[in-house]
Amino acid sequence: MSKASCIVRMIMVAMMITVTRAHYAINYKEALGKSILFFEGQRSGKLPHSQRMKWRKDSALSDGSDIRMNMVGGYYDAGDNVKFHFPMAFTTTMLAWSVVEFGDLMGSELKNALDAIRWGTDYLMKATNIPNMVVAQVGEPYADHDCWERPEDMDTPRTSYYLTKEKPGSELSAEIAAALAASSIAFRTTHASYSNILLKRAIRVFDFANKYRGSYNNSVGEAACPFYCDYNNYMDDLAWGAAWLYKATKMASYWDFVKSNIQTANVDSFEFGWDAKVAGINVLVSEWAMNDPGSAHLFIPNADALMCSLVPNSPTKTFSYTKGGLLFRKGVCNLQNVTALSFLLIVYARLMDRMKKRIVCGKEMVDSKRLINIAKSQADYILGKNPERMSYMVGFGRKYPEKIHHRGSVLPSLDAHPKRLRCHDGNVYFKSDKPNPNILIGALVGGPAYNDSFQDSRYNPGQTEPTTYLNAPFVGVLAYLSKPTIV
Repeated sequence: MSKASCIVRMIMVAMMITVTRAHYAINYKEALGKSILFFEGQRSGKLPHSQRMKWRKDSALSDGSDIRMNMVGGYYDAGDNVKFHFPMAFTTTMLAWSVVEFGDLMGSELKNALDAIRWGTDYLMKATNIPNMVVAQVGEPYADHDCWERPEDMDTPRTSYYLTKEKPGSELSAEIAAALAASSIAFRTTHASYSNILLKRAIRVFDFANKYRGSYNNSVGEAACPFYCDYNNYMDDLAWGAAWLYKATKMASYWDFVKSNIQTANVDSFEFGWDAKVAGINVLVSEWAMNDPGSAHLFIPNADALMCSLVPNSPTKTFSYTKGGLLFRKGVCNLQNVTALSFLLIVYARLMDRMKKRIVCGKEMVDSKRLINIAKSQADYILGKNPERMSYMVGFGRKYPEKIHHRGSVLPSLDAHPKRLRCHDGNVYFKSDKPNPNILIGALVGGPAYNDSFQDSRYNPGQTEPTTYLNAPFVGVLAYLSKPTIV
């Protein structure tokens, strides 16, 4: 082979490598924008003129009328039409935390992120408008789940369930307090008066949650269970609410509350989501704890242990990884674990970087870069770098789920089918083999199985149903990864 031929061959190989790398190049900014846009598809109530997801229309405009309250607005949590306030509040908290932590990296998407938060907080303010009363849920879940109909057509009971001194719900009330407190920080520099209103309400709602203790499992009963039961007791939620109130107010009494109750709340320090808060608490308060030697032992070892539990080669690893590299825990909707824990990995890694801290996981010394790389690998998997070469974000990439388990996406829009669709009129669309007519852009679905396989089917909600609390932490992850320095 001539020297010239060798040079040509080397150039061709270099071009192939470049093309291969380009195939896996991920536009995190695009993904960030779409992850926020998703929340517009989940809106309930009277939609604003600024609504970008145009196939969605006004819905549930009489919510709260059964208890003579205005409960119009908020979010549908998943593919159904019930407004479950426990996951909605957690969603709002995580959107707010994403802005508090990464808002300076969001660029033009910051306004959209704040709009998404405010759609939640305006509604949660309605839910807590009356002192010593918290509206816990709107919509009778069994009737709703029996019907496959558009939110715009709902004719199932829109029952309002609420908490009082006699029927308390500390976990739900404390999560709402956390959402309002976190959001007050998110709005502090852009809307100071609204921030103050949110914070005052957060304090009042937390006092209600703490003074009248009890589980909403009992107060709301079958309307909440088995859909969003509280399995971890309510002490983790109270400590979570207090932690956010301390961050928002710097009042020592809230920090004392967290320190006094964290061990009671410490049911599972390796789980984080709408039900389990301890892992989030340990990461959230770590910066304060590092500056408070008397209490550091209550949080830092657990936060370090959480990080080690996620390091693939760590002897204390508590999570599995699929062959394709996806963090996995048994149960439905696995990606909710992936997005929430990836968020905590990045937040803690940034703290470690500031403190010039490393942690020991068995024989491996782990630095902040290692944690960031784990989180990045999870985001990359979700967005297409996986054995199926599929993006698990709807509307992102060349290949993504087209038959997601979501009423509004499956059924023709009002523009396409103005005639009312009643309870079972939508069954024929559910059973269709055709892709959903309405693309719920930005929605993350439950994700693949442990063998990295994915069944794009409406009959498989564990893999194809999107949820707001799955997307919310991913907003922060994508905001961080959209930095130009991330490779």
